Amino acid sequence: MGKHLFLTEKRKIPVGDHSIRLLILRPLERGEALAPGVLWVHGGGYQSGSAKDIFVTRALSLVVKFGAVLVAPDYRLSKMHPYPAALHDCWAALLYLKEHAEELGVRSDQLMVGGESAGGGMAAALCMLARDRGAVNIAFQMPLYPMLDDRDTPSSADNRAPNWNSKRNRKAWRRYLRAAYGTELVPCYAAPARREDYSGLPPCYTFVGEIEPFYCETVDYVRHLQEAGVRAAVDVYPGWFHAYDLFFPAKKIVREAVTRFEAQVRYAIEHDFAPQREER
Repeated sequence: MGKHLFLTEKRKIPVGDHSIRLLILRPLERGEALAPGVLWVHGGGYQSGSAKDIFVTRALSLVVKFGAVLVAPDYRLSKMHPYPAALHDCWAALLYLKEHAEELGVRSDQLMVGGESAGGGMAAALCMLARDRGAVNIAFQMPLYPMLDDRDTPSSADNRAPNWNSKRNRKAWRRYLRAAYGTELVPCYAAPARREDYSGLPPCYTFVGEIEPFYCETVDYVRHLQEAGVRAAVDVYPGWFHAYDLFFPAKKIVREAVTRFEAQVRYAIEHDFAPQREER
């Protein structure tokens, strides 16, 4: 596939008693063929970041190299709005992508979700919510080094790696979950590692650094999917701390990781389809 120039558009959509902004990227030259539609959720521990972060993440190549239509929601952040505010906002954005697929030039049978860090955790949560509600069929998920487990794991319990460590992780989860933090009341839509039934979820690809807090939960997530009969794969990179690929995009190993990621995306575009249920 060749390179695509893209158009940027901002929209507002209602979510209950408020509205959120969507940042939409579309190929400049669309042609007649419909494109994959990707909901990409930004990271930031649920407490920071914005939709504009997609311009420095893996998301941009989905538009530039594969001609996908990308929708990035500016969901409410946990500093003022704890769970489930962000989930409600991202779910509304996913429904918007489905309902406006034709207008956006998107294949309704090829809706995908992805994101880095907390955005990856949200992508996984949306797959679970979509599966349980039956309102959206997702064809493929790309939760990169995702924030999945509010409980300590062997890699997050005493982690002092650069960028994201145990202290920052616990603070972010505490802010996101508030009174539910540290209890058994946390649902899988808040912390996807709480899920017990992984059957029926979409195919998945991810990668993660070996020294970062989310290493164990990412590997476990993929293992659970595989055990449930879902096609899932993870690449693990020794010596990488959290979001290493965004800090050192010119390094050879990062370029190789990007190549592997894009190969997985290409395979998904060619093979993964999930027709939407007919409305009754």
